[in-house]
Amino acid sequence: MTIGQDAADRLTRKGRETRRRIVEGAAQEIRERGAAGATLDDIRARTATSKSQIFHYFPGGKEELLLAVAAREADRVLEDQEPHLSDLRTWAAWQDWRDAVLRRYEQQGINCPLGVLLTELGRTTPAAQQLTGQLISTWQAALREGIRAMQKTGQIDHRLDADRTAAALVAAVQGGVTILTATGSTTHLEAALDTTLALLRASAPDVR
Repeated sequence: MTIGQDAADRLTRKGRETRRRIVEGAAQEIRERGAAGATLDDIRARTATSKSQIFHYFPGGKEELLLAVAAREADRVLEDQEPHLSDLRTWAAWQDWRDAVLRRYEQQGINCPLGVLLTELGRTTPAAQQLTGQLISTWQAALREGIRAMQKTGQIDHRLDADRTAAALVAAVQGGVTILTATGSTTHLEAALDTTLALLRASAPDVR
């Protein structure tokens, strides 16, 4: 993810470390109190930074800081799927990816920090839409590359549209996550993962 990264890259190493500490501290505060309940004073106290430091790194105030935290949470969505997401070249790797996704959301439960942050920012605002778009695009691209790698070795039918299939996988996972946040149950997420992977396997039934 690259939201806010350009500004961070222009900082000194110490500046980057301070900015990262503020973002991580704000993320923890939001997990505990929610976006609305986490005040700048709370974040300042947790991160041992002054108000002037917070506004130095986030001149737009809380909204800009929330966007930086949302970008970090989006990164975590993908990081928690590694190293499997970047190396989907065998069915064992796909199974490990499936297990990593399920484990991540089992641990998260009904509380989705990224969803809370995007709601607070306004899901239809350009910044929130860009962030969501980048997350989905990066996720879909990794799955697409995995499908293409499997197609090259004959483990997935080469006639499948890799990009549309990857899009369907992301949609299936996100649908299961939406139900999880509403019900607290991972049943639908697990079913979505298992069914989509079974369909991929069935596209080349002669390959073991």
